[in-house]
Amino acid sequence: MSNVLANLKPTSVFKYFEEISNIPRGSGNEKEISDYLVNFAKKHKLEVIQDEALNVIIKKKGTAGYENAPTVILQGHMDMVCEKNNDTIHDFEKDPIKLRIEGDMIYATDTTLGADDGIAIAYGLAILASDDIPHPPLEVLITTSEETGMDGAIALDPKNITGRFLINIDSEEEGFLLVSCAGGITARQILPIVWESPNKNDIAYEISIRGLHGGHSGSDIEKGRGNSNKLMGRFLNDLLNTFDYTIHKISGGSKNNAIPREADTIILINPKHASKLEEKINEWNNIFKNELKASDPEIYIDYKKLENTFEKAFSKETAKKAVQSLVLIPNGIQTMSMEIEGLVESSTNLGVVTTTDNEVIFESAVRSSIKSLKHNILDQSKLVADLLGCKFIASDDYPEWSYNPDSKLRPIFVDVYKKLYGKEPKVTAIHAGLECGLFKEKINDLDMISIGPDMFDVHTPNEHLSISSTERTWNYLLAVLKEIK
Repeated sequence: MSNVLANLKPTSVFKYFEEISNIPRGSGNEKEISDYLVNFAKKHKLEVIQDEALNVIIKKKGTAGYENAPTVILQGHMDMVCEKNNDTIHDFEKDPIKLRIEGDMIYATDTTLGADDGIAIAYGLAILASDDIPHPPLEVLITTSEETGMDGAIALDPKNITGRFLINIDSEEEGFLLVSCAGGITARQILPIVWESPNKNDIAYEISIRGLHGGHSGSDIEKGRGNSNKLMGRFLNDLLNTFDYTIHKISGGSKNNAIPREADTIILINPKHASKLEEKINEWNNIFKNELKASDPEIYIDYKKLENTFEKAFSKETAKKAVQSLVLIPNGIQTMSMEIEGLVESSTNLGVVTTTDNEVIFESAVRSSIKSLKHNILDQSKLVADLLGCKFIASDDYPEWSYNPDSKLRPIFVDVYKKLYGKEPKVTAIHAGLECGLFKEKINDLDMISIGPDMFDVHTPNEHLSISSTERTWNYLLAVLKEIK
C-alpha cells in the first residue's frame, strides 16, 4: 500500500483518502469499497447498514453533551469517474490510483484522482474513527453509482435514515455553500448501421482530435471548452462537402458527464483524395486553434494512414446521418439563470459516441434547474433523432434541488464561517447534479447544504485537490458539527 500522503494534515483524513485510493471504485464496480466501509464500521463497533444497491449507512451516537441533538447525515458517494488518456496503461478494475504531491495539490498519475467524491468518504471515516471530536448523532451515508445515474440514491430506503439535517460533501469550491442544484436526464440517440463493402482501392485513415482540456459537464460547461465529438462532427461535415468518403468507426468520450477530450474516426477514401485530406486537416487545425485559443490552446487534429484492410463500412446514407447527428444534436449552454447571476440554468453535453456492430450511439447528459427546460432540450433532441431516422431513449432522470428559504441549517453554516474567517461565505447554486434532489423527494422535511474543498479539473486526468483547502474545510465541518445541539 502506498504511503504518499502520510505527512499531510489532517492526518486521519488523508490516511483514509489514501486507503480508498488503493481500492478500484469506478461506477458499477463498488463491491470492494462498499465492503471496506462495512468492515470499517464493524471494526469500530458502529451500527452499519449495507443495502442491495451497496449503499452504506454507518451510525454513531452523539458525543457527551450531544446525546439529544438532532441527527446529522454526512453524505457523499463512493464511486469515481474513471478517465485516462488513450496512451495511459491503467486498469480501473484492479489498479490502485497512483497519488503524487505537487506543492499544495494532490494529483493522480495520468488518471482521474477520485477526490470527487473520495474526500467525502475520508472526512466521514475520520470523524467516525475519532474519540475526541464533539458531534451530534451521525449517519454517514455513502451511496453508489452517483456518477452514472445516481442509482444508489434512487434505491435508498428512507426508512434507514432518521436524520433531517443533511450535509452533502460533494462540492468542489471552498467558501461556497450550495443550496440548490440542477436536475438531469440521459439522452441517447441510436443510429442503426447499414454496412456495405467498401471499394477495393479505398485506403483507411484514422482522424483524431487531441489536446482538449475537458472537464465536468455541469460545473465546467460555462468555460467554453471544446467538445471533441462536436468538433469532429464539424470537420467530417466539411469533408463530406469536399469529397466522397465513408466511415468504418466513430468514437469519442467515455462518460456523458465529462466534456469529451478525445475523438477518433476511421474513414475510407479514394487514394486520389489523400492530398486534399491533408489540406483539410491543416485548415481545421487553424480553425480550431483560433476558436479555442483561450480555453484549449493545445488542441490539434491529426491523421494517420492505416495499413489495415476493412471488409465493411457504413453505407453512404449511414455515414451522412452519423455526421449530421454529430452536428445537429444540441450541446452546450442552452439558457442562463435570470435569478442568480452567472449561473447556467440549462445545458446539454454530447459526452459519448460509440460504434457497435449494429449501431452508432450518441449519449448526452442534459441538465437544468427548471424541469420544463430540461424537457424542452429533450424535445429538441428527439426531433433531431426523428428527422434522422434514429431511435431515441431518455433515462436516469433525477430531480432538481430547489432553494429552501426556511433552512435552519444554512444560518449555522453562515455564522460559523463568519466566526472562522471574518467574512460571509457565498450562498449559491450549482449547475451540476447532486443527490440532494432525490433525497428531498424521499425524505420529508430534509434540510440540506452542500460543501467541499477546492478541487480542480474533476472528471479529467488532470484532477487535483488542494491540501490546505482540505484542511480548512475539515476544520469548518468540525466547527459546524460542534454548533449543532
